[in-house]
Amino acid sequence: MSRLYDTIEPSVIDEQMLKNAVEEQGPKGEAGRIAKQEGIDFGDVLSLRLDFKNILKIDNLWSLVNLTKLQMDNNIIERIEGLDMLVNLEWLDLSFNNIEVIEGLDKLTKLKDLTLYNNRILKIENMESLTNLHVFSVGNNSLKQLDNVVYLRQFKSLRTLNLSGNPFSEEANYKEYVIAHLPELVYLDFRLIDESAREAATERYKYSIEELVHDETIAKRKQDELAEKLQERQLHKLAYVEDLNGPWLFESMYTEDPEADKLGALPGMEELLDGYKGKFTAVCQEIFEFALKEHEKREAEIASFFSCLEEATQDNNNGGVKQIHSYIEYKKKVFLDYTSMTDQSRLESMMKEILGEIRKLWDTLMGLEMELVDQLEDTIKDFERNMADLVTTFIEQPLRGNLGALHPFYHTTWNRLSCNRLYYLLCDDDIYSLTLFTMTQLRDLENTHHEKVSDIAVVTLEKMMKNELEEDLPDDLRMLFVDKDTIMNAVSASHDTHLLKIDNKEDDILTRATTRMQSLNEKIHNDEVLRNRNRVAEVNNLVDHFRDEADSYEVTGPM
Repeated sequence: MSRLYDTIEPSVIDEQMLKNAVEEQGPKGEAGRIAKQEGIDFGDVLSLRLDFKNILKIDNLWSLVNLTKLQMDNNIIERIEGLDMLVNLEWLDLSFNNIEVIEGLDKLTKLKDLTLYNNRILKIENMESLTNLHVFSVGNNSLKQLDNVVYLRQFKSLRTLNLSGNPFSEEANYKEYVIAHLPELVYLDFRLIDESAREAATERYKYSIEELVHDETIAKRKQDELAEKLQERQLHKLAYVEDLNGPWLFESMYTEDPEADKLGALPGMEELLDGYKGKFTAVCQEIFEFALKEHEKREAEIASFFSCLEEATQDNNNGGVKQIHSYIEYKKKVFLDYTSMTDQSRLESMMKEILGEIRKLWDTLMGLEMELVDQLEDTIKDFERNMADLVTTFIEQPLRGNLGALHPFYHTTWNRLSCNRLYYLLCDDDIYSLTLFTMTQLRDLENTHHEKVSDIAVVTLEKMMKNELEEDLPDDLRMLFVDKDTIMNAVSASHDTHLLKIDNKEDDILTRATTRMQSLNEKIHNDEVLRNRNRVAEVNNLVDHFRDEADSYEVTGPM
């Protein structure tokens, strides 16, 4: 069923093999000579054939990041591996090898055509990421379970399938089963599926398919819900406030607090904790909502910047193309006159004129590039300032617009306050607090709560000393009341744990916000430097080509 090992030693995919293959399959003649002279950049290779090489292991293909077609049939490959970097691959042929398990395809999300014909595969599996699969050939393998075909229902783009030569293809109902369970299929085993066969197959398996569709619908709904949650969480991460739209931060403070359970048994603590949790969670929610709005502003600024960048670059390129076309029209006419001219002095004059036009073209194109560099430099500086302002607003400034929405008291109170960071007016349950949506307010809430817990602890200790305590305290809590220092140390340790958790969350938000801005700015600068270098090289290569063309006319006439 699959190839036997040759008597010669298996081949290893190394740089030399890749170079030889690229050269063999690359351009020929003058184009091939130039390509060889300039050297091979594996990142530019789009198609590669490594068939009949006696290859045992797929390896060392990581540099072929832009490869779209890979042919490795008729080797002795045992495992599908080493393909993770080939994320642009659309066509993969691994037929006539010794593969037993379908694996290692997780990163090939763009794959459209997969051929595993004539291997030793026992099961169709591990292909979930191949959502664009259009053609799948797995004939002449060792597939025995016909119901394994149901696995392929998830590939909505699958139109061509080859399963012939497998053990289950000998079953009497093989074709009807496949056609019925894969209704989008157009070709099966290299033959067009006619409508009468499809209708008969669908009717035969109608009830089992209805049940299957029902189960798939439920599974799809759950999958969509999960995907929506993941997408939502990703948005929250990009805004740096995941888990702040609920009690997670509050609960994590107490989860990591070794004294929490003991102190929670103090008289009056249950009611106190409920009130504290409500206020704390409300502030977290405000921080969360503010962060999402600020994230939208930053994303809008980024989108606007790249749109301006693209527009400026395109306008500049169009200007360059216009100049190039103008020169091409000029040279057509001049070279035609040049070839019919016999006066040597006139020929020399015309050649000087041609070379002068080429020089003018170079000056014009380079001038356009310098204009673009200056324009983009100013645009990038403006963008950096705008982003810095937005990040600063997100980190330090209040969301004033939402203050009035919470309570009209905020409008007049805000006007009486002058601050950059925080004024928190702590009041009892029926009085509102002024919220400036910073982590500082969470610390103030924790400090206030700590004071109240300390007061409860002192009062409880005094009652115990006087034997006036009515509540029955747990033994582990009672052990803390041996003296004032012990109980106050426990309360302080709990408080420190809570503050540390708040500080860590704030540091995480600040670090990620500033790091992303710095990384984005760095990438923009690097991309602009690379764009400029490529453009200058492109202009020089074009002008060199025009000069070479002119030289060839001067020496031999038209090429």
